[in-house]
Amino acid sequence: MASDNRKGKNVPPLTDLDRVIHEPARLAILVHLYVADRADFLYLMRQTGLTGGNLSSHIAKLETSGYVKVDKSFEGKIPRTTVQLTGPGRSAFENYRQAIVQALAGSGGAGKG
Repeated sequence: MASDNRKGKNVPPLTDLDRVIHEPARLAILVHLYVADRADFLYLMRQTGLTGGNLSSHIAKLETSGYVKVDKSFEGKIPRTTVQLTGPGRSAFENYRQAIVQALAGSGGAGKG
């Protein structure tokens, strides 16, 4: 059993990770928002390397989960979409990050490199 192989008793198994966050594209989006708190769509597209459609679908999933808030506005005639990390999104990301650190420490992988 996987849980029997963990060295620490308080180490969550990797299968318990938040799947919404664990998807690489959404994780990349959340990492940028965690640091910046708010970012516009074009910035996120450049930073993540995602296409507009792909980024839009991942942001929609994060918004449905309550992790981000999307604001659409116009600057003159130019549409502007900004994405902001919500309080629950920040907490979920911090919990995810802590679970990864604990899992790596429990596997003997932390601190090596």
